[in-house]
Amino acid sequence: MWGHSRRWANPRFVIETHALTKEYAGFRAVSDVSLRVDDGAIHAIIGPNGAGKTTLFNLLSGFVPPTSGTVHFDGNDVTHVGPAAIARRGMVRSFQINSVFPHLTVLDNVKISLQAKTSLSRQLIAPAKATAVLDDPARAILARLGLESYAAQPAVELPYGLKRALELAIALAQDPKVLLLDEPTAGMTIDDVERVVELIRAVAVGRTIVLVEHNLRVVADLCTKITVMQRGQILVEGTYDEVRGDKRVVDAYLGGGH
Repeated sequence: MWGHSRRWANPRFVIETHALTKEYAGFRAVSDVSLRVDDGAIHAIIGPNGAGKTTLFNLLSGFVPPTSGTVHFDGNDVTHVGPAAIARRGMVRSFQINSVFPHLTVLDNVKISLQAKTSLSRQLIAPAKATAVLDDPARAILARLGLESYAAQPAVELPYGLKRALELAIALAQDPKVLLLDEPTAGMTIDDVERVVELIRAVAVGRTIVLVEHNLRVVADLCTKITVMQRGQILVEGTYDEVRGDKRVVDAYLGGGH
């Protein structure tokens, strides 16, 4: 399962897709996308609404199967591998809509994520005594994201920006090689955006980040490479300066005022 179709896979690229296509009742949400993500990069995928960005994320993370084409992760063909197995291999996805356990504490949210990588993974609610060994690792992750003072607080009580930080902590508990972030700053105040940008920069050390993001200031500040999508296809790729100076991007997405 893991060894076939490697003839074009390049170890420099942690994610590689070839002619990736997803159709829904004859509509091509993603069409013939060949994407390469450098190991260690912070790589943005941008484009207007309906460009296929979230569908592409769903394909990369195994949440939907492609109609055709292939996905390689870390040199292995994962085209028809499910999301749980892909996450175990080291590609972890966070979602645009906040996904925490609202009535559990901040600490317990992170412990459940850590628990998934242990022999306790079959027990959603394991005995407190059995999971106590996870307290220190969970607190260390919270400290890294500035959440240690909220450890005992129910997640539902956190303000929106801190919930997104908690979501990052939950993802980090999986120790991913690649972290896929779907609009990590959506709906945030300016202060929250700045905080999350710094958190992403911190957690990017030693791993690859791929993000879908509408805030172009965030993209310019964080990203080493940008892929612009339009109508399910890759329109152009490059650095922020290269992309924003491309007339095709200006016409299709950025508009004359950017």
